[in-house]
Amino acid sequence: MTKLELKDFLDEKFIQYNTLDFIDSDPVQIPHLFSQKEDIEIAGFLSATIAWGNRKMIIKNSHRMMDLMGNTPYDFVMSHTPSDLERLDSFVHRTFNAQDLSFFIQSLKNIYQNHNGLESVYSKNQEPESLQKSISEFKKVFFEIPHHYRTQKHVSDPMNNSAAKRINMFLRWMVRQDNKGVDLGIWKTISPAALSCPLDVHSGNVARKLGLLSRKQNDAKALAELDAQLRKLDPKDPAKYDFALFGLGVFEGF
Repeated sequence: MTKLELKDFLDEKFIQYNTLDFIDSDPVQIPHLFSQKEDIEIAGFLSATIAWGNRKMIIKNSHRMMDLMGNTPYDFVMSHTPSDLERLDSFVHRTFNAQDLSFFIQSLKNIYQNHNGLESVYSKNQEPESLQKSISEFKKVFFEIPHHYRTQKHVSDPMNNSAAKRINMFLRWMVRQDNKGVDLGIWKTISPAALSCPLDVHSGNVARKLGLLSRKQNDAKALAELDAQLRKLDPKDPAKYDFALFGLGVFEGF
């Protein structure tokens, strides 16, 4: 394919998959349950955090987290008591357990009390075509309160060569604003031009087959390579191609 043919093909697939039907099989449905900004952010952040493995199980356990917080995530974060946290004791998703979830709740409270919320933290340190430094600095803030060392593995750091797939997905949800109903677009202080495509096994394999990616590992270096190629196709909204790459991989076995 020529570059123009590739762009036309991916634009077509983006339009095909960026529809409300996509929500039914994707964890993006969790933040869509809410209307208050803070509820949307927290629901999105927590569900994105456990978004690895079987998608049905991701969605099931994300709903369970919301249930354990009384389906009022922001209120739970800000006003929880030690006994409220004990209600989380039965929660587990793969290696993310109740101890991790309990810390996440406490850290989110710190962020909303002392750092003006998730959007404020992520909007700092952003660069014109990258949020990877912002993600790295976010991790420092997130773990500035006492925590168990094991919990650190659940927040990726691009400066340690991680592709940070789940955080980039969360940021896509919060930032992209195209009125198609999938991405929520509630953050106004970050430009969609700075977003990165969430890189996972599916999007990575499709990107390689299409000649958008040569690096074999799905790491930060591969993400930088993919970003550069996608920005040539649409510098203002490169992350939109996540719908195309992911849809081709998961739904079409491309």
